[in-house]
Amino acid sequence: MPEKPPIAEQAHRRVRSFVRRGGRITAAQSRALQDLWPRFGVEFSPPALDLDALFGRRAGRVLEIGFGNGDTLLALAAQQPERDFLGIEVHEPGVGRVLLNANQAGLTNIRVSRHDAVEVLEHQLPPSSFDEILLFFPDPWPKKRHHKRRLVQPPFVDLLARRLRPGGVLRLATDWEHYARQMLDVLSTSTLLCNAAPGGTFAERPESRPATRFEKRGRRLGHGVWDLEFRRA
Repeated sequence: MPEKPPIAEQAHRRVRSFVRRGGRITAAQSRALQDLWPRFGVEFSPPALDLDALFGRRAGRVLEIGFGNGDTLLALAAQQPERDFLGIEVHEPGVGRVLLNANQAGLTNIRVSRHDAVEVLEHQLPPSSFDEILLFFPDPWPKKRHHKRRLVQPPFVDLLARRLRPGGVLRLATDWEHYARQMLDVLSTSTLLCNAAPGGTFAERPESRPATRFEKRGRRLGHGVWDLEFRRA
């Protein structure tokens, strides 16, 4: 029977922002990763990014973590050309799809990172640099023994809050009620955030949020959808 790692080592293990899963990447997506990455991609490197230099201007900025196939990121960037959008995703077919569609649509206000969001937040993104952070339908890890792997936990929420400008908004959504209530509990304990929803519970679904494929799938399965909106105090 293998020995368990020392307690100190276990204590320092962190939740990662993703789990790599297989998925078929098309030839076009693969070419996009090769040809369009220099234009839209952001390589991971510990020094903090100069976001003005990255986008070539100073503007309102939105960060989406785990954008999946990119529907929300692409739609919002097209609807709000006056704002800049940074998306983080490690699933290569989704990244390739975003690069292809951003290029075809002539979008200049999108940049993409394909690295662990926790490390990007810790090392690359300056404090108080975003007006909005979006986290829609993260992996719910539905089995009880896996709940510790859920992304929305106090240390991660603290990272998110510190990357928001004062008055900036953190928006989350999930179609798993248990996770929604855990999110609400965790966010409500943050000293840096305050609940913007009337009554201090869940928020109305914002009209600006396009329905993701996860949301559509959840509704087909009869799941509800819970939105949260917290502001940087």
